[in-house]
Amino acid sequence: MNRTQVLKKVREVHDHCPHCGAIETLQIHHRKNRGMGGSPKNALDRFDNFLRVCAWLNYAMESNADVAAEAREMGWKLGQWDGFESPYFDKTDMKWYLLTQDGRKIHTHPPMYLI
Repeated sequence: MNRTQVLKKVREVHDHCPHCGAIETLQIHHRKNRGMGGSPKNALDRFDNFLRVCAWLNYAMESNADVAAEAREMGWKLGQWDGFESPYFDKTDMKWYLLTQDGRKIHTHPPMYLI
């Protein structure tokens, strides 16, 4: 998928913020920051690296250490060495999801570090 197709699919699949359930003010968020790892310009523009989150969460993940720590635990934010196979937690339905590179969101189990 090219970037335009990926972003269209992200908007279809992620219809609410996984933190608070908001459906307004949603912003596209890179789980793994674009500036991490010196990746080529669009290397991180892939479906399994995107979530839509509310404006508050998007800002807070970058400006508040406690929120950033929770975001890493919930899979909303990935560290430089984390793989894209890391699931994320949706607090609104209390389920873990795995994002695939081909645009699917699959119900899965929690990451091993939480079991």
